[in-house]
Amino acid sequence: MVSDAPAADRVLEVLSLLAREPEPVPGGTVATRLGLPRSTAYRLLAVLVEHGYVSYLAEERRYGLGVAAYELGSAYQRQAPLQRIARPLLHGLVDHVHQNAHLAVLQGRDVLYVIEERAPGRPLLVTDVGVRLPAVRTASGLAMLAALPRTQVRALFPDTAAFPGGEHDPATPTALRRLLVDVRTRGHATEEGSVTAGLSSVAQVVRDHTGYPAAAVAITYAADDVDRATVSRLAQAATTTAATLSRRLGFRG
Repeated sequence: MVSDAPAADRVLEVLSLLAREPEPVPGGTVATRLGLPRSTAYRLLAVLVEHGYVSYLAEERRYGLGVAAYELGSAYQRQAPLQRIARPLLHGLVDHVHQNAHLAVLQGRDVLYVIEERAPGRPLLVTDVGVRLPAVRTASGLAMLAALPRTQVRALFPDTAAFPGGEHDPATPTALRRLLVDVRTRGHATEEGSVTAGLSSVAQVVRDHTGYPAAAVAITYAADDVDRATVSRLAQAATTTAATLSRRLGFRG
């Protein structure tokens, strides 16, 4: 569908690009990534700087998100539309599988847990609302990283210094690429004892209306309590819930 407001489209594309980058970028990079004339890109950036949505780092000659963008994010957190839509789905998922389930979003190289639904009698988890963990350590993080453009994954994890260094974590970009290939081939992400010994998780990505990974639905269970067939059913349940949430966010893929 062709937009009736191309200027608004371009402004939103600039903000979305800056939001996806792990650090501020030069104006020329914005122009190249979005296929814009350099003059147009710099005019858009200047307007966004003037209104506080973008900050210009003069010494580095780079642009990043500004305070006004942060305020929008804070307002989003207050209104919590993703959580409002997802919470009843997560509650239904827990009732169905009788295991703990959670919703996480990707923030840089970490996942942030935004919903935690606990099943009665199940093991306590180290994850909770507001907790952050390295994305490469969790099933939720791997599910979202596998759905990102490969160039963005390389930007997030360009070398060994970008990795958290846990015992079970991938330690190199090559090792991470192999993990993500496995996730795409399998159709969902898994994690076995990487976060908490004896606990495993399965996770599926949630996509927004653009197809971008907005979140991940995960189920965590005691590894000794389930067999392979049960794990398969849990993965299917996470996939069904993630697909429903994706549709409610406008994804039509």
